[in-house]
Amino acid sequence: MEWLNYHHLLYFWVVAREGGLTPASRVLRLAHPTLSGQIRQLEESLGERLFDRSGRRLVLTDVGKVVFRYADEIFSLGREMMDVVKGRPTGRPLRLNVGIADVLPKLVARRLLDPALHLPEQVRLVCYEDRYDRLLASLALHELDVVLTDAPVPPGGNVRAYGRLLGECGITFFAAPSLRGRCSGEFPKCLQGAPFLLPTETTVLRRSLEQWFDAHEVHPDIVAEFEDSALLKVFGQDGVGVFALPSIVERQTVEQYGVEVVGRTDEVKERFYAISGERRLKNPAVAAICESARALLG
Repeated sequence: MEWLNYHHLLYFWVVAREGGLTPASRVLRLAHPTLSGQIRQLEESLGERLFDRSGRRLVLTDVGKVVFRYADEIFSLGREMMDVVKGRPTGRPLRLNVGIADVLPKLVARRLLDPALHLPEQVRLVCYEDRYDRLLASLALHELDVVLTDAPVPPGGNVRAYGRLLGECGITFFAAPSLRGRCSGEFPKCLQGAPFLLPTETTVLRRSLEQWFDAHEVHPDIVAEFEDSALLKVFGQDGVGVFALPSIVERQTVEQYGVEVVGRTDEVKERFYAISGERRLKNPAVAAICESARALLG
């Protein structure tokens, strides 16, 4: 079994936290050569460089950033252990770092994350929004606990990730009251020639909608495409075009944006996934999200 020298890890952690050898020397009351030697031994034991030099500054490498996050957690747990042993309150919430794919509607993300905020223990939710591929890279570096997205783990990737289908639902079409009157008649034929707002071609929903339009021989007038689902809804709220969202957020969309329902279909399915770096979920907040989502989405 390989053993970690926690003295070496502590010196590395202080140097990274304080921003260099000089301030760390003052905190630890150790000379520069001593600190440098200890960090060098840690690098040798790990087989990786933890710092690079940028001029006179030390900059963490990618591996160094990973080690620093683990060290920060280790020494935070150590302080918490001392507080517990000595009977002092810890007040330390469970931190949940969530990556949200930029194609996922914000209202859906809010519904999926809600169970994490209602656990018996306090949870500090930290959300990051980005492209799916970048979020997977952050997951591989242990910067995220889970990624919420509308697509499964891509095949043949180099990232060790495990996808869980949370569930699926149909979609609802919405329009502002000023536009709703122009969409009268039987659904979905009422969408023929109607101004329509689509997500960009990178989304699963976009491809599914186009196939559904073709199947029903309906050709709306595509007036705008959006990468940001929140911006799409703002344009829809202003009556620029009809738009579609997962049906699980139908009520919230009507209430929040003042729009009306044009129609619904279960022929187009929106699927939602939780992607994690572990096959067996250990984080109670991630487990709560997955369990509640399956009940919500069926």
